[in-house]
Amino acid sequence: MTLALTLQAFLERKCIEYDLVEHRPTSSSISTARACRIPAGALAKAVVLRGRDGYFLAILPASRRLQFDGLKALFGEGLTLATELELDQLITDCTRGAVPAVGECYGLDVIIEDKVLQQPEVYFEGGDHATLVHMRQAQFARLTGKVRHGRFSAGHGGSLPANG
Repeated sequence: MTLALTLQAFLERKCIEYDLVEHRPTSSSISTARACRIPAGALAKAVVLRGRDGYFLAILPASRRLQFDGLKALFGEGLTLATELELDQLITDCTRGAVPAVGECYGLDVIIEDKVLQQPEVYFEGGDHATLVHMRQAQFARLTGKVRHGRFSAGHGGSLPANG
């Protein structure tokens, strides 16, 4: 099991309690939830977006899809998914598509879907496609307590696929 070094150092600096969950390599967050036998709502996927003022991380349950209209109301028009090249430049120590749901350690502003905050336990990518970070909501709240949150997701269908 590997954990992105930037994320590992950040979690240690913040004294966050967590454990790692190893799983077979997967290609989507829904597949990861199934492989780990965890509720898809408890798996927080991270999507990097580009807006007028730069990049930010949207965190939502793996069981849901982004609703760009909700985010555009908060961040304005011109909101798009970050490209693969941009992801490689922003998050240098993670495998493409395995972005951890902790933006602060990568210098990214964050917005969290309210549904993630309702989960008693949270799982998220550790930086590769075979390792999840697992922590209680209280620990996750210590990482995300001061970030924006709102409602910007919907059940599956009807929206663009996310890059997380």
